[in-house]
Order: sequence, then structure tokens, then C-alpha cells
Amino acid sequence: MTDAGAVTLSGIGMTSARTRERLVQRLVEQGIKDGRILDRIRSVPRHRFVDEALASRAYEDTALPIGHGQTISQPYVVARMTEALLARGTPGTVLEVGAGCGYQTAVLAPLVGELFSIERIKPLVSRARARIEELGFENVKLRHADGMLGWKSRAPFDAILVAAAPHAVPPQLLQQLADGGRLVLPVGPEGQQELLRITRRGDQFARERLGFVSFVPLVGGVA
Repeated sequence: MTDAGAVTLSGIGMTSARTRERLVQRLVEQGIKDGRILDRIRSVPRHRFVDEALASRAYEDTALPIGHGQTISQPYVVARMTEALLARGTPGTVLEVGAGCGYQTAVLAPLVGELFSIERIKPLVSRARARIEELGFENVKLRHADGMLGWKSRAPFDAILVAAAPHAVPPQLLQQLADGGRLVLPVGPEGQQELLRITRRGDQFARERLGFVSFVPLVGGVA
């Protein structure tokens, strides 16, 4: 096994260590404090998760298209959601809904015990799996499925992260959250989405509002 996620920072232009460090500094200026997450943003080769034509923009703090009407999330949003997920301890089992190209997966994987990831678009599953294997992660299980339904056979989860925005919180995801577990997701229609952290306490679900965001919609079914 390789050192999971370890990559060389050497390179030229937009893949250079200096360029990555500028991105990390920008995230610090925007309030990201967890050094583990900043290290992941620094070390994950984001240019490997986008088309070659967009590689020169990979370390900009912006979302980029990955095809199929989907995007690779803005690094700040990835860092913010990861920080919100980890703020109250390291979760043992995590569900990720909306793996996309696998970038969020690669940032999160070394920071949790087991990561179960779902993507509804089959070509993106293949793409994400290739990148995750390339980086040597052995604690990630990725499958092609409807993320709205969660992953019942692997539940309950200590944490759930959703990388697309439903209009309302899917009840199946709440049901699959362990007692004391936390769900981080954007909710709302386009232009009115808020990032929420929901913590389960028995049959009660406490909601925290973490700010406005913009995500592609979470839809049911597979493609």
C-alpha cells in the first residue's frame, strides 16, 4: 500500500507547491482552522480530478465542471463541510452522498475510520474509483446507487456528508444517522441553499445553520 493520499508537490504552473500553498492561505483567511484539513487541501492533487483542459485552474478556489451536469466543489466549501463534520470528534463510519469525481472523498478519507461513498452517475463512479485507487486508500467503499436512500446495510453512520442540495432533508439519511451522529448537507432550492449541521440525540434532531452555499441539486435515481 502507498502512503494514502501522499503525492509529490513538485510541478510547474498551476500544479506547483507554491500555487497550492496560496490556496491554503486563502482558506485560512476565510476561517478554516483545522490543520489536518488544510494539509489535505495542500496534498490532494486536485488537478487529477478535473479534465486536463481545466488543470491550470485546479488550485483556484472555485467549483469547476466535471461533466454530466456536475461540478467539483470549491475547495473552501470542501474544507468548510469537512471541518463541520469533524468538529466534535473523529467519526468511525462516514457516509458520503454524491462522490462526484472523488475529490471530497480524497480529502476526507484519511481523517475518518471507514468511508462509504455513493454516486448516482455511473461514469463518475468509474472516474472516482480510479482516482481513489491511484491514491492508495483502503478505507473507502464506493458504489453506484441512489444517494437519497443512503446505504442502509452499512448504517448507522457516525457522520453523513451530502455534496448536493435536496429541497428538504431526506428522511432515510436521518434514520441512518447514529445517536450522537452528525449530518452536514446543503438544503434548499437553487439560490436559497443553506449549509446545515444536524445532530441526532435519540429521536431528536438539532439543526445548526452554517451559512449560504451553492450546490447542484440532489436528485433521486441513478444514471
